[in-house]
Amino acid sequence: MAGRIRRKLLAQRIPGASPPALPVCPLCGREVPVAQQDAHHLVPRSQGGRETVILHRICHRQIHALLSESELAREYATPQALLRHPQVQAFVQWVRRKPDDFFERSRKTARLRD
Repeated sequence: MAGRIRRKLLAQRIPGASPPALPVCPLCGREVPVAQQDAHHLVPRSQGGRETVILHRICHRQIHALLSESELAREYATPQALLRHPQVQAFVQWVRRKPDDFFERSRKTARLRD
């Protein structure tokens, strides 16, 4: 119920007020448009995680295409740890040059498809 009331209050427009600032993706550093926002559990829910951060949908999907849930829980439970992964670094360098609303499908690595 509280979430519904909060969304209703956020939807109300106050004349002359500036729109709320968009969150910034902790991976790529770009603003995340509302339509591209995904909540990422730093430790997967299946591993007992509760804390989330807002990421670009493309960044979120790429994380899950590269890393298993157990790897995320054990070694990559913070945005800083994720940025130390070489394939995540390469992806972030590539996606930083794209517009904020850019999206492209991600494919799981062969290692995770088996």
